[in-house]
Amino acid sequence: MVKIRLFKTGAKKRVSYRIVAIESQNKRNGKTLDIIGFYDPKTKPATIKIDKKLLKKWLDLGAQVTPAVAKLIK
Repeated sequence: MVKIRLFKTGAKKRVSYRIVAIESQNKRNGKTLDIIGFYDPKTKPATIKIDKKLLKKWLDLGAQVTPAVAKLIK
């Protein structure tokens, strides 16, 4: 099953995230299928960029969104 979830990047205490489509069995930072966008909580205000076409493509293919990413999409 494919999930749309956060992929942790950045340095210690300067964390940022990629929003990715990934197999649910893979580790948090495992091999991804597609990078959909990114989220940087450290900027004021937080930076969120999502490619809506890629998001729609993966949702149409049956990918499930994690609760953390669902909050960011809203």
